[in-house]
Amino acid sequence: MKSIVTLTLNPTIDKSVDVEHVDADQKLRCDPPRRDPGGGGVNVSRAIKRLGGKSLAIYTAGGQTGEMLIELLDREGINHRPIKIKNLSRENLTVIERSSGHQYRFIMPGPELNESEWQAFLDVLWEIEPRPDYIVASGSLPPGVPLDFYARVAQIAKDQGSRLIVDTSEEALRLAVMEQVYMIKPNVREIKQLIGLNIRDEMNLESISNQLLIDHKIEVIVISLGAAGALLTTPEYSEYFRSPAVPIVSKIGAGDSMVAGIVPSLARGQSLKESILYGISAGAATVMTPGNDLCHGEDVEKLYRQMTSNL
Repeated sequence: MKSIVTLTLNPTIDKSVDVEHVDADQKLRCDPPRRDPGGGGVNVSRAIKRLGGKSLAIYTAGGQTGEMLIELLDREGINHRPIKIKNLSRENLTVIERSSGHQYRFIMPGPELNESEWQAFLDVLWEIEPRPDYIVASGSLPPGVPLDFYARVAQIAKDQGSRLIVDTSEEALRLAVMEQVYMIKPNVREIKQLIGLNIRDEMNLESISNQLLIDHKIEVIVISLGAAGALLTTPEYSEYFRSPAVPIVSKIGAGDSMVAGIVPSLARGQSLKESILYGISAGAATVMTPGNDLCHGEDVEKLYRQMTSNL
């Protein structure tokens, strides 16, 4: 199978706890917390591993929380390469209220990176041998990192002959698409931010995707539509794929799992359509899991068979 590298500038330790009620000004007695390594590319690599694939996760790690992040990835058997930084890696918190099923997600700012730290990330990418076939650049950029960082990654990918998949938002996404990336995977909100216009309906979404392909020479756009599935647009065609109906337990990590389904499928030589269906299956399977948990391989395979049975 072709090689995959994931990049995470702003990883996190995702801590989740259950509590019966969330009440203001009260001591809230929580169940023991669960800790998982997290952040865009880290989650993609974790989900790829669960789906039987392999990748190399490159990410920043700082201080005690960075050491915990390394340990958690070791426990999961992830092939990873930390870039050491001075400041502490961040932690996010999810509180699940059992009485209502509501989730309260507290997202912390990332540690500030200095120029030598984020430049080390690019240096490592240049030095990887053999050259990766696919690079997944996913997640937010922490303070101190230039907004054109993913655009710089795109330049390296082009020089190396790698296919770059970008899953980010706002200015970081806008600057990245200027560099002719292979694939972007925004949701509807991120597309609105990218074009600066409101999207009225699905037909409008198709025309916008087609124009983005023309203007920026992107090869593939996959717009995540949540429970509705996804819109795939290439220079040749556009097609909607509906997501299978599943019980919604937690939406955390669904987008990362979708990418984790798509990329290794492409790396195994499956068609683009098959890969998108597998990605949608992985995202739907993640929705079925509690808290910060990601997709389980057996669930993904079952949903994929369901989606492809009528093709």
